[in-house]
Amino acid sequence: MQNKFRKLFIITNIWFSLLSHCFLCSLILGGKKKKVREGLPQPPTITHQSPKDYIIDPRENIIIHCEAKGKPHPSFSWTRNGTHYDIDEDPNVNMRPHSGTLVVDISRERAEHYEGVYQCTARNKHGTAVSNNIVIRQSRSPLWSKERIKPIVVQEGVSLVLPCRPPAGLPPPIIFWMDNYFQKLPQSERVSQSLNGDLYFSNVRREDSRNDYICYARFPHTQTIQQKQPITVKVLNQAPVDERRPTFLIPTGSSSSKMVLRGRVLEMECIAEGLPTPYTSWTKVSGDFPARRTSFLHYNKTLHIANVSESDAGEYRCTAKNLLGVVHHTIRVTVKAAPYWITGAPRNLVLAPGENGVLTCRASGTPKPSIGWSMNGIPIENSPKDVSRKVEDDTVIFTDVQIGSSAVYQCNISNDYGYLLSNAFVNVLSEPPRVLTPADKVYQVIKNHRALMDCSSFGSPIPKITWFKDSRSSTLDGDPYILHDNGTLEIDVAQARNSGKYTCVARNILGIYENHVSLEVKEPTRILKQPEYKVVQRGRSVVFECKVKHDTSLIPTMTWLKDDGELPDDERLIVDSDSLTISDVTENDAGVYTCIMNTTLDQDSASAELTVVEATPTPAVVYERPEPPTDLELTDQKKRSVQLTWTPGDEHNSPIQKFLIQYEDLLHHRGHWHNLTEVPGTKTTAHLKLSPYVHYTFKVLALNDVGFSRPSIPSRTYKTDPAAPDESPAGVQGYGTEHNNLVISWKPLSGLQSNGPGLRYKVMWRQQRLGSEWTQVNVANNSKFTVSGTPTFVPYELKVQAINDYGDGPEPAVALGYSGEDFPVTAPENVHAAVVSSTKAEVHWDPVPHHLIRGHLKGYKVYYWREHSLHKHHPDHMGKHILTFSGNHSHGMLPGLHPFSLYSFYVKVFNGKGEGPQSPEQQFKTPEGVPGLPTSLVVTNPNLNSLTLEWSPPREHNGHITGYTLKYHTVNNSNELGTEEELALAANETSVTLPNLKYSTRYKFYLNAKTIKGPGPAISQEVVTIVDEGNLQTSHPIARSPPHRPTHKAGPASPFANISSSVGEDGAVISWEYWGPEKDVYVEYIVDNSESEEDWKRELVNGSQNVKLKGLKVGLSYRVRVVAKGHHDQPPHRSEELLVTVPAVASRQVDIATQGWFIGLMCAIALLILILLIICFIQRNKGGKYPVKEKEDAHTDPEFQPMKEDDCTFGEYSDNEDHKPLKGSRTPSNGTVKRDDSDDSLVDYGEGGDGQFNEDGSFIGEYSGKSISRDTAEGPENSEAPSPTNAMNSLNSFV
Repeated sequence: MQNKFRKLFIITNIWFSLLSHCFLCSLILGGKKKKVREGLPQPPTITHQSPKDYIIDPRENIIIHCEAKGKPHPSFSWTRNGTHYDIDEDPNVNMRPHSGTLVVDISRERAEHYEGVYQCTARNKHGTAVSNNIVIRQSRSPLWSKERIKPIVVQEGVSLVLPCRPPAGLPPPIIFWMDNYFQKLPQSERVSQSLNGDLYFSNVRREDSRNDYICYARFPHTQTIQQKQPITVKVLNQAPVDERRPTFLIPTGSSSSKMVLRGRVLEMECIAEGLPTPYTSWTKVSGDFPARRTSFLHYNKTLHIANVSESDAGEYRCTAKNLLGVVHHTIRVTVKAAPYWITGAPRNLVLAPGENGVLTCRASGTPKPSIGWSMNGIPIENSPKDVSRKVEDDTVIFTDVQIGSSAVYQCNISNDYGYLLSNAFVNVLSEPPRVLTPADKVYQVIKNHRALMDCSSFGSPIPKITWFKDSRSSTLDGDPYILHDNGTLEIDVAQARNSGKYTCVARNILGIYENHVSLEVKEPTRILKQPEYKVVQRGRSVVFECKVKHDTSLIPTMTWLKDDGELPDDERLIVDSDSLTISDVTENDAGVYTCIMNTTLDQDSASAELTVVEATPTPAVVYERPEPPTDLELTDQKKRSVQLTWTPGDEHNSPIQKFLIQYEDLLHHRGHWHNLTEVPGTKTTAHLKLSPYVHYTFKVLALNDVGFSRPSIPSRTYKTDPAAPDESPAGVQGYGTEHNNLVISWKPLSGLQSNGPGLRYKVMWRQQRLGSEWTQVNVANNSKFTVSGTPTFVPYELKVQAINDYGDGPEPAVALGYSGEDFPVTAPENVHAAVVSSTKAEVHWDPVPHHLIRGHLKGYKVYYWREHSLHKHHPDHMGKHILTFSGNHSHGMLPGLHPFSLYSFYVKVFNGKGEGPQSPEQQFKTPEGVPGLPTSLVVTNPNLNSLTLEWSPPREHNGHITGYTLKYHTVNNSNELGTEEELALAANETSVTLPNLKYSTRYKFYLNAKTIKGPGPAISQEVVTIVDEGNLQTSHPIARSPPHRPTHKAGPASPFANISSSVGEDGAVISWEYWGPEKDVYVEYIVDNSESEEDWKRELVNGSQNVKLKGLKVGLSYRVRVVAKGHHDQPPHRSEELLVTVPAVASRQVDIATQGWFIGLMCAIALLILILLIICFIQRNKGGKYPVKEKEDAHTDPEFQPMKEDDCTFGEYSDNEDHKPLKGSRTPSNGTVKRDDSDDSLVDYGEGGDGQFNEDGSFIGEYSGKSISRDTAEGPENSEAPSPTNAMNSLNSFV
């Protein structure tokens, strides 16, 4: 019995080897193999499925994979949590076409709603395959629980543990510690992180004090990071801590145990505390560590063993020691195992009726797993009884199977730690043999090499292969032939006598199949004359010869290498069929040159070295063109070739580089010379290939560095005999110009290609179908022929053969053409649209059957247009768009749609003739999107500390406007932004008044509209408020709000509204609202006082509703209007004219008193004046007594009191003790002194109100009475002569 099963296993293995080989054949043979496989039934096979433990991202749609193949293609169903899952009842779940893959849309339902255990079933009439149990769980990254962490205060030298305790995530997070600057905290033998994330200090030091110990948890599935509250650690140094021997912080006690699963990673850690810092080491008590799988991490505190096996079980010991002692801990490790395959999963069986087979499901695990069998997803004990089937533990034995026994068997192996589920089908087929190797295939091999001839076959039962040669007298099963199990025939050392025709015969009980191939044994390629070592002077030429012998039926290719690399790309290197010529040799040309002769089957190579030496000096020479060659002679004359030899002329000190051979055709083109070929200058012979029916005359020209020589004397005439054409016309194609004709065209042969008189063409055609007969006609002096009365768009096989009076040309290749196309007769069906977003929709349709297209399918066109916006205030738009999808498509994306709109569309198929009928019109609605830019934003109603903003709603609402958001902030002169304010405004508001604004301040405003989808783009306006005689103004070039004026509203016939403008430093922005259907919109403007209507300038709009007019001249006013050009001959629509004034000063008006540079300047001036006064007082003090009285008498003009240039003093005044008023002043009755014509007084320059000078200039008391009140000094009689005090007052008032 065992031998019998062993034989069955061998047969099964051979069968699968053949199946895999047949699959490779399908890639080579194309359609033939495909037809063979399409006809074979096959039970379902699961080809792709999601993992057993499937953690999903809650932010993305859930995709549960289940792909299967079979013949016929299987259908799919699902169970969820053990019960049937009706996908049709859940609108959020879709199954992909021709697949079992589920796509769950979580936009309307939480992902956690779909957690559970899923299983996919694929079935056809031959069986049922099931997937693994796929457990769907949502990834979770919970937040850290709120906690207040008190600072930790410890004494230097003690141990410390900083707990992390991250939230439990799915999958578990990755833990790391960092500081406030996102830098990882340094770790060492003293400080390290444990596997659970806690941070351990074997002993703390003063430098460990810090307030930013932060534990981070990174959840890899959602790529999110959570952080714990920072922990503050303060290390005190109050009392020294004694040194101590190590003790383990983790694990505790002297021993512990750990269980790990086979194939997983084993990680064990030992973290010890002590002073000084202990060192940790590991040993395995019961053996050695697995060297390639073991690593020590975290400064030897963690033992890491990858891919655990049963041999890793045992006792492990970690040891921690320092100068004061040693501590040990033993960990007992046990290894368990989830089920795993011993000999691999069960393999599919393909059996013929009456054959036997075995399915084996052999696995192991710890504890030992249990095995369960199912057939087509049903436990085998509950399946229908089958006398040909017997179950023995992990094996199912099949005996004498019959047609109808095909099924899919499931093997389920499980224990406490997991399970294995495998599908394997038993497919009972009855197929006669087929040979898949192409018929009449020619194998070529070099003599004395190995020859392999394939005979790939298919059949059930497996066919037996035999080989015969030529007469088929006996089978080829002995020396020198070797027959392999897959049918390949091998000849280890092929000889010429092995050439011939071979027959491969495949037979089984259902029939016999023969295939014929040929073997050709070729002569090897050999280099007869190898290149030789050369020593050449620089500037000379050198020739390496490489003559080769090869099989005449193989086409050789000569390749040259230099130093094992490609030849330099240099025109000095000329490669001929059997030589390499290098002219004007340089030092860089030195090296090893290798010639390689390749054929399609073998190659041979040889090398030689080139050495370049310096050229010997020679006297100056004169270079001239070479003399023409002489003594032209024709030898070796054949029908299609001749050998031409000549004698070179004098080179005139310049080596001949090449010879040019020309010919004249005295029969067809007398007097015209044509270039035939070129040969290197080192050769004097050329083998010329000729054409039939030509009267040749040859001449030769020589070329050196100076130029070409004169042509040689022509050779004698050589006449070639006429012959049948050698080639067929190229470029044969067939097409139709009408729906009922076929035009056959080709590229005609030239006169040289005709080979003889009477050139004409045999044009042949037939429909590409079985039983069609060739129709032919002879055509002369034309390269086109039209066949009338053909069916519409039918494939035709075409041939065009060249013939002349001496016979027919070669049999032409068959070309494929099509008769004329006609318009498609039907429209795409099942047309519908799926809205992707507010601006995109995907259109789907069923492709039109090929026979209804009636031509070459060019693609599909989708016509779509916007019926109207779903917003009640928007007009209809009827512009139609066309999107073309080239090729055979069944869907296409419509981009650039308007949100919140109703669209109509239809689809047409088109071919080379044109478009077919349109599909029924369909409609779809786009959802709401974000709104467009508000149409305008202007500033009105300016007051001292407030202003009003007015705006117009967006042109494109894109939904229901839910409100507006206004943001604004101040901007200083350094363009720094102030604190941003934000206002939420209702949807029905179009203006807002902002109180409590700062005067003399620049503001920038941003306004945007909102829908339920979010905010749209913002329109901005910039304003500077300035107090100037109680008025608030806007400055330029910052966008000035226009003066408060009535809103321009279009008349009933105008499609324009809300025309507004704002002037900036780089132009004027014109905004408007437009409701008309025309798309050709532009802005016209003209200088206000212009009288000619022809001076209007135009600025294109390009679809927007605002435009910036640049290049306007300052100080001028412009009339501006918006124009929409009507259709055809209709007059254009024009808006009302808007007057826009560009101010003459286009700079910002800012308060100079607030400028830093001005304040600094004023301070410098004040300091300079103060220094000047001090100098004046010092020089005045240097003088003696001042005869004030005499000088008063001398100066009678009170207004003439100049400053003296020599001492910087002012004119003297009376200083008598009677306190008389100054000369020229008036004393009122109340005793106060008012300033009259001059307000210069030294009192004004003192710091006190009273002061006197003694005779030497020092203060001794009052001078000229009491200090004069400033309030009464100002009056209409004040002197115009400025005093320093008045100058300072003037500056202060200016500042």
